[in-house]
Amino acid sequence: MSDTLTEVQAVEETVVEETPASAPVAEKAEAPKPVEAPKAEAPKVEAPKAEKPKAGRPKSTAKKTRTVELTLTVTGTAEGEWQADLVHGTQRVVSGLVIPAIAVAKAAKELHEDIAEGIESVLEAARDQHRTRMEELEAELARVKAQLAELSD
Repeated sequence: MSDTLTEVQAVEETVVEETPASAPVAEKAEAPKPVEAPKAEAPKVEAPKAEKPKAGRPKSTAKKTRTVELTLTVTGTAEGEWQADLVHGTQRVVSGLVIPAIAVAKAAKELHEDIAEGIESVLEAARDQHRTRMEELEAELARVKAQLAELSD
């Protein structure tokens, strides 16, 4: 751009210098005619157009599909109680839905092995806790039966 401006200024200066500064005395009687400088067009200097590579991957000719955003959150406790929440976009569809542990285990196995392993470890901890509680209750039941038997005699 600056090269083009410089060339135009140089052409204008040259034209101004070539025009006569004063006319002869004989021509003074006539009204001086304005001298028009010939309009010279500066040659247009075009910057070479560099081909820019397109960013990203080329456009696909495949049919565009609409995506649906669903967020399923499954939460569980150490006791083995599981709940599910489902959100569609920003709208809550299901909140606090109680689901059985076996359904969580089956779904995890269907999704991915790593997910199944993580959930299985939580389920196994819950099973151990329930077995311990069951053994405590069985021991207490045995004591209560023994006390009842003593009272019946």
